[in-house]
Amino acid sequence: MIGAVLVANRGEIACRIFRTCRELGMSTVAVFSDADAGALHVREADTAVRLPGASPAETYLRGDLIVKAALAAGADAVHPGYGFLSENAEFARAVTGAGLTWIGPPPEAIEAMASKTRAKGLMGLPPLDLADVTEGDLPLLIKASAGGGGRGMRIVRQLTDIEGQLMSAEAEALAAFGDGTVFVEPYIEGGRHVEVQVLADAHGTVWVLGTRDCSLQRRHQKVIEEAPAPALGPELTDELHALAVRAAKATDYRGAGTVEFLVADGRAHFLEMNTRLQVEHPVTEAVFGIDLVALQLRIAEGEALPPAPPAPRGHAIEARLYAEDPAADWAPQTGIVHQLAVDGVRLDSGYAAGDTIGIHYDPMLAKAVAHAPTRAEAARKLARALERARIHGPATNRDLLVRSLRHPEFSEGRLDTGFYDRNLPDLTTPAPGGRHAALAAALADAASRAGRFGGGWRNVPSQPQVKRYGEHEVRYRLTRHGLEAEDHPEVRLDAAEPDHVRLEIDGVVREFGIARYGDGGGDIVYVDTASGSYALTAHPRFTDPSDLVAPGSLLAPMPGVVVRVADGVEEGCRVTAGQPLLWLEAMKMEHRISAPASGTLTALRAAPGGQVEVGALLAVVVP
Repeated sequence: MIGAVLVANRGEIACRIFRTCRELGMSTVAVFSDADAGALHVREADTAVRLPGASPAETYLRGDLIVKAALAAGADAVHPGYGFLSENAEFARAVTGAGLTWIGPPPEAIEAMASKTRAKGLMGLPPLDLADVTEGDLPLLIKASAGGGGRGMRIVRQLTDIEGQLMSAEAEALAAFGDGTVFVEPYIEGGRHVEVQVLADAHGTVWVLGTRDCSLQRRHQKVIEEAPAPALGPELTDELHALAVRAAKATDYRGAGTVEFLVADGRAHFLEMNTRLQVEHPVTEAVFGIDLVALQLRIAEGEALPPAPPAPRGHAIEARLYAEDPAADWAPQTGIVHQLAVDGVRLDSGYAAGDTIGIHYDPMLAKAVAHAPTRAEAARKLARALERARIHGPATNRDLLVRSLRHPEFSEGRLDTGFYDRNLPDLTTPAPGGRHAALAAALADAASRAGRFGGGWRNVPSQPQVKRYGEHEVRYRLTRHGLEAEDHPEVRLDAAEPDHVRLEIDGVVREFGIARYGDGGGDIVYVDTASGSYALTAHPRFTDPSDLVAPGSLLAPMPGVVVRVADGVEEGCRVTAGQPLLWLEAMKMEHRISAPASGTLTALRAAPGGQVEVGALLAVVVP
């Protein structure tokens, strides 16, 4: 029997596995990098071991240190999570070689399937040879052999782009997975990303746990997943199940695994087998009423699975909440999570209020999962929960998730990987209602100041109060007759407190929750309503001259490391609009910084290997 489990992972992944371990009466051991010393997964574990490393991102890739940590902490089993070393056969051997129980598939199965190139060969589908690629093979997809999650993945539509895209994909794969090997395969336009969850024991039983659709992806990163995959038809579903069983039995598989396919024109194209749990496994758990981590642990203890899995029921949808700013080309965001509350659905996260999102890891803040008797109900439930969520901190993709779940194409089950290519502009238009949110913020601020200073409500004529929040300027008076706001004749003030405002707008009473964060009275104001939330920046009355920047300045959109500067780019050179100047690496992804206009590069403050903070000056282009 397993008594104590070390989870060789971090964040949400470790927290989720710890939850099941506690339910089964097992002790938990966390490992952590210096950057994660105060992280939630460390706080939740019974014991924790620091892993020294050259950099926080590399720390969790040191299998030798993790094995030593397990032995030092008295763990008798290691769960690799889903990422980092979870598909590393040598790590699995090191764990078992140290006398510990490995909670995963046999190393031989990992070797057969963890490399996408080997997996395709096993299934009779060798990748393309770049030397033989012609125009007729376009478009192509470059993929990292040792990982997933969109890292090290690039679409090539012109042969002249192959070299540059290969270099970028290899660098990103090396940074994310410690292995820069990539391969090339045909890119199938308009396909669906469908996967099959398998679970196998050491006694010859293989469970096939339905299908999942993960087609809604942006930058090759999954955004919304669901189970079962809609509108596949029984024949195609049976084919997918049969191929998944074939992959599991071909490798004498044990534990949980995922077989992934691209479905197009009614045909299934094998992509890969992930020899681990997936981030989206909760939708399968919800539909089948099981705990996949608990089953992994029992299989590792030698238990046999029942002959058949439970019958599926209902539909489940998962949405990944990322810390990224749609107004900054979806750049990953860092900063303090002041509040994270999504009620009525399952929420898996590695963050709690007060935690800081750093630069070293994936920007996923949480994943929210809704289960209901029907697909339509699950989508409605999840969209409403996200819409009413209180998410105070760095910018997120929350509005994108809500609108995606309500989009006609999604509602009708017309899914493919090009969903966001077609619909992203419509899904990211600014939400209406910002002007009323700004008014509510100003009135809450007035109520706060009235409480503090004993003033603010006037019964004599005066100049209107003026407050600015982003693009919104609020002008109002508070008199004995109530609110006077010439730009809001449709609004009547019902009540105003520092954290809550109630307005009657065109005869309809609406509630506004207010929260302020920042130095000296609240620089950022979050306004939560029944139909959405707004993050507003409170502008000071006077601008600090030090905040001004020269025209044409390129500022770092996030903290990160300069990985390279484009060839020929130096101070004094001529550049054209859109020309790549340099690349930043942050949160395991590369981000290109391009010239905003044609002109002269008058300053270049970035050098390869240099660490930059958000807002740091990188370059100046004078038109």
